[in-house]
Order: sequence, then structure tokens, then C-alpha cells
Amino acid sequence: MITLLRTTSINNDFIALVKHLDADLARRDGDDHAFYAQFNKIDSIKHVVVAYSNNTPVACGAIKPYNETTMEIKRMYTTEDYRSQGIASKLLSELEQWATELAYKTCILETGIKQPEAIKLYSKNGYHLIPNYGQYTNVAESKCFEKHLNNF
Repeated sequence: MITLLRTTSINNDFIALVKHLDADLARRDGDDHAFYAQFNKIDSIKHVVVAYSNNTPVACGAIKPYNETTMEIKRMYTTEDYRSQGIASKLLSELEQWATELAYKTCILETGIKQPEAIKLYSKNGYHLIPNYGQYTNVAESKCFEKHLNNF
């Protein structure tokens, strides 16, 4: 049974999952990892969700304000043994619900072309490609997505 916990970035389970995420991204991104890592600091993120399977942390994600109407999805990760079970979609839905409760209208995110599972996850959950934003504007390896949250 999967349970979801709303917390903050000081949660030890979130911190441990992010370490696994960063190791995975370093392997995938290679020489580009330092560029992406600078935008993925977790200190002071106020809206984090950790997914548990029988009290074991297996997935995480976060949202942080991008502007007055938009939240940015950050630090999405599912441990290898729990992938392809729908956990990431449940977690993403919880993050979207939380953003809606906080009166945000849109979620945006960036993922990389070396993360095809993430691209598939976001596409199947109603996110559509948008022009790369902010620090990702001229980064060919980045793919940016958006979803309007008026469906809640």
C-alpha cells in the first residue's frame, strides 16, 4: 500500500531519496551534471511529498513557486524497485492538488532528453511541451513542460 506524506525539504527520507536522484542524474548527465545541479538545491523547499510503501520511502517530488500563478515541479524520483507501478503519477497528482489548494493555476517543469521515463510520465499525465524557460532557454538537452490546473 502506498501512502503519501506532505512535508518539507528537511524531511530525512526526502533528503535520502534526493541523494539517490542526484547520483542517477550524475550518471545520465555526465559532463552536463554540474550545470543542472546548480538549479536543484533542496534547502528551504516548503512543499514536498514523499511516497511510502509499508513505511519504506520509495518516491519523492516537490513544488516551489515560480511566479504568482505558477508552481515548478522539482526533484521527482522513484527508486528503481518501485518504478512502473503508478507511484510517480500518484505523487505528481498530489503535488498538483497541493498547488491548486495554494491557489496556483499552472505547473511547469524541466526534464532532460536523457530521462525518457520522465518525459513519458509527464506526457501521460497531461503535461505538454513548452518553450524552454528561464535558465533552460538555450539548453538543447532540456525539455520543458506545462500543465494548467483548472481541472481540479
